[in-house]
Amino acid sequence: MKAMKNPPGAVKTVMEAICILLGEQPERVVDPATGQRKEDWWKTSVRALGNQNFLKSLLTYKRDEIPPNYMKRIREKYVPDPNFQPDKVETVSQACAGLAKWTLAMDKYDVVAKIVAPKKQALASAQDQVAKAEGILSEKRAHLRTVQEKLAILQKQLDENLAKKDELSKQVTDCKTKLIRAETLIGGLGGEKSRWMQAAKDLTQQYDNLIGDILLSGGVIAYLGAFTAVFRQDMAHEWNKLIEEKNLPRSASFTLVGTLGEPVVIRAWNIAGLPSDSFSVENGIILSNSRRWPLMIDPQGQANKWVKNMEKPKNLHVIKPSDSDYVRVLENCIQFGHPVLMENVGEEIDPLLEPLLLKQTFKQGGSLCIKLGDSVIEYSPDFRFYMTTKLRNPHYLPKS
Repeated sequence: MKAMKNPPGAVKTVMEAICILLGEQPERVVDPATGQRKEDWWKTSVRALGNQNFLKSLLTYKRDEIPPNYMKRIREKYVPDPNFQPDKVETVSQACAGLAKWTLAMDKYDVVAKIVAPKKQALASAQDQVAKAEGILSEKRAHLRTVQEKLAILQKQLDENLAKKDELSKQVTDCKTKLIRAETLIGGLGGEKSRWMQAAKDLTQQYDNLIGDILLSGGVIAYLGAFTAVFRQDMAHEWNKLIEEKNLPRSASFTLVGTLGEPVVIRAWNIAGLPSDSFSVENGIILSNSRRWPLMIDPQGQANKWVKNMEKPKNLHVIKPSDSDYVRVLENCIQFGHPVLMENVGEEIDPLLEPLLLKQTFKQGGSLCIKLGDSVIEYSPDFRFYMTTKLRNPHYLPKS
């Protein structure tokens, strides 16, 4: 090629690229056509080809140290040139085609060495960083799970404590309300202290006088039920003197109502129809505390009405001595514990009722029984028996 005086353009182009890579500079010559100086790469190329170490310089070319400006000129001017392709260059010079291949090889190597290799290195470094980051991420995720578990436990504890707080707040509100009510109650009851002290004093005195008062009450219930209010008072006064002579404690002003009366029970009796006078109330106390079944002298029907209203919730049965089936009704009531009211009792009482009036009960087969006529029936402890008469002044034999 160095013997060519006017080589083909492809040869000149390839040799220009070789000279650029070898760092050779073109000569400046005068262009005969224009008379101006221009770059002449061919003389430089001939000089390079004439160097006996030309091929060696290509074989030992420091491809890792190619200046960037060399490769920039090669890529901008020669690599894109279609005439620079080895197959086209080979049509004019096989040797020059080899140089073209070498130039393109240097370009590819530079791309790989200076562009792709750093990227691969960067990729490897990035992958290593990713692996480390994934390891850290796994640790952080595990730590996050632990934190989330702790958070769930703390959230549960928070919810429980909030519920407790609400409950305690409610209790505090209730306690405040109760405290206000208690203070109001205490303030309202403050004036009751003197009354309570007096009541305690009275109860103490009543307790001390209990022996004499109960003795008088027992006498009134046992013996004075059939007498008038005046006679009762006179007899109670006489008995009171006897107790005083015996030095037994008793109330200075004894009354049966004050000793055995219960205000709530008496109020219920009054609602049921019992008159509220002291004599009627005493009769009610005698009736409720007596061991015998009562016979009430009731010409006005007040006692009759009172018993009916009082025992109505307990399924009271009302009978008369003139009823043909009163014995059967009485037997059923004795057996099942229903109260019985016998109205219009005369001066003579049916002897059939004597065991009942005397409460002649006995045990038979483990059950409490009573004999009524020829029949033996079970006797219920809940049974109650009342008798009333409309006679104003009846007379009964002592055995009655």
